[in-house]
This record gives sequence, C-alpha cells and structure tokens, in this order.
Amino acid sequence: MRDFSWRFFTATGSIDAYLLYKEHEAMERQVEHEEGAETFDSTLVTTQE
Repeated sequence: MRDFSWRFFTATGSIDAYLLYKEHEAMERQVEHEEGAETFDSTLVTTQE
C-alpha cells in the first residue's frame, strides 16, 4: 500500500496520495516502536526470574 501511494503521488502529484503515504509510514513506525517495547518488556521479565 505504501509503495502504491508513493508511486501514485510521484505520477500525479496528488496531495491525498502523499498524505496517505505519510500516514502509512507513521503507522509502520508506531508498530515497530510498540513491538520493540514488547520485546524489551519480555527481556526484563526473563532476566528477573
């Protein structure tokens, strides 16, 4: 989806496509951040036992 919206933006200059691309990018970063926090939490639990 991210690649499609970027290609559509570069081909048409559509601001909506660019905003969709940026929204998708932000969501990916948030998921990566949350997954990193979960991994960190599980590491703490494992080392404290």
